Amino acid sequence: MNSTIEELKTKFQQALIAAFGSDYAEVDPMLVPASNPKFGDYQSNAALGLSKQLKQAPRTIAETIIQHLQIGEICLTPKIAGPGFINLTIKPEYLEAQVNAIQTDPRLGISPTKNIQRVIVDFSSPNIAKEMHVGHLRSTIIGDCIARILEFQGEDVLRLNHVGDWGTQFGMLIAYLREVCPEALTTANAVDLGDLVTFYKQAKKRFDEDETFQETARKEVVKLQSGAEDSRRAWQLLCEQSRREFQLIYDWLDVNLTERGESFYNPLLPDVVEDLAKTGLLEEDAGAKCVFLEGFSNKEGQPLPLIVQKSDGGYNYATTDLAALRYRIFQDHAERIIYVTDAGQANHFAQFFQVAKRAGWIPDAVELVHVSFGLVLGEDNKKLKTRSGETVRLKELLDEAIDRARADLEARLQNDNRQESEEFIANVARVIGISAVKYADLSQNRNSNYVFSFDKMLSLQGNTAPYLLYAYARIRSIGRKGNIDFERLQKDAKVLLQEEEELVLAKHLLQLSEVLKNIEEDLLPNRLCEYLYELSKKFNKFYEECAVLKAEEPQRSSRLILCDITARTLKLGLSLLGIQVLERM
Repeated sequence: MNSTIEELKTKFQQALIAAFGSDYAEVDPMLVPASNPKFGDYQSNAALGLSKQLKQAPRTIAETIIQHLQIGEICLTPKIAGPGFINLTIKPEYLEAQVNAIQTDPRLGISPTKNIQRVIVDFSSPNIAKEMHVGHLRSTIIGDCIARILEFQGEDVLRLNHVGDWGTQFGMLIAYLREVCPEALTTANAVDLGDLVTFYKQAKKRFDEDETFQETARKEVVKLQSGAEDSRRAWQLLCEQSRREFQLIYDWLDVNLTERGESFYNPLLPDVVEDLAKTGLLEEDAGAKCVFLEGFSNKEGQPLPLIVQKSDGGYNYATTDLAALRYRIFQDHAERIIYVTDAGQANHFAQFFQVAKRAGWIPDAVELVHVSFGLVLGEDNKKLKTRSGETVRLKELLDEAIDRARADLEARLQNDNRQESEEFIANVARVIGISAVKYADLSQNRNSNYVFSFDKMLSLQGNTAPYLLYAYARIRSIGRKGNIDFERLQKDAKVLLQEEEELVLAKHLLQLSEVLKNIEEDLLPNRLCEYLYELSKKFNKFYEECAVLKAEEPQRSSRLILCDITARTLKLGLSLLGIQVLERM
């Protein structure tokens, strides 16, 4: 089923052709939701944009468009306002037909895309032998949400976890462990990830201070890269240990990923250098092979080089990213590649995207997107840290969210004199705690920094996960209280929209497909959060003003169906955010 705005756009395009000829077939109707409900539901600004081209007054153009506009089954008579705005109000009968059409549809009337794309979403990307920290939170949550929405829309999505599992740091760590904890290199689970992190810090300090150890570490890298059996075995054990710890967090967050780390692309790096040399882009500078970038300069104003092979023959992140990009285009056949990382890496992506384009590796049909995001700040408006100044571990942050959610829930149960099982309390605390963290992140424009506040994100008031989860549970309680069989009701009853609050709620319910289409294009998950928050508020207003269980038929059944569609819309929307609903709180 097409969204209302899509139906109207088609009607406008037909009217423009009928009024002004086929040359105007591609003119944008400039149709947007009305800024103020008193002007109607939608507004077209097309007449103003055509004024210069047609050499007519916008109001005259608007009148001509309306004469050819066949939308009688959708809207009341269009009205012209101001210099030439065309205001449209949706008919209640049309809304009723649309709502009745979606009430039995699991997808709520949202059709999958007809033009399926192969999309890669690259997100999370922690480093082996390091614990996931708050810096991985946004990439993991935002990337998962984008992948969920694209999958729901029908795209062919590959979720990739580009973990840091290769490089000098492994030679350094393996060399150090050979001295202080050799069993970690031969026995699975000999040390936990926390201990590995400590060893890594000690190895780094030793590497920075001890030239002899530096040489030992470099030799270890060479052994690893050449495939020495004991070095490879040690490396694999370190990777497996980290993966297990990462998976615990992914399970908590309900995030699925396919790991394809930096090591996967290691055999492809020489080809990157060779092919760049063939294009004539590669130059040698101080022994390093590099591409000089356009639009990027150093402090002296000279073009900045992107190094693809260091003077010692080694490679760096840019080389790996170029190899990964080539693989994703030519082996994975991706048509859209989305990288979800912090805004601090914007230059890096702009640089290696430029090199790939100049090398001719990116077909016209392939879109590269860097989905950047801001920092997570503490309540002091500085980068979120522990009291000792360390980066906050993600596991500890999620643990605290669940503990706080449990404390709030137990206090509420005590105040209400409610008795619930331990299983109920543990599950509700986990869902609320994890959901609160996710929603607090996703509800912000990803380009902005945001302040991490447990008190705000766990509040039952305002634009929070607990507020939306409570709205859903409240609607489901109406069904339980009335002992309602919604499946039977869907077969026997129809929605009738008579009161203003019913009309407002119905209009909002029908806008979800527009919201998801916009997110598919601009990749801003906060649009979905805003939609769901507004839906909850509009439902609460409807429920306050319109009796449901005590209403007379046929209003009672009609309003129960509105309740059910609202609950299902909330459940669907929250699932696309990666949030599980609760039938009771």
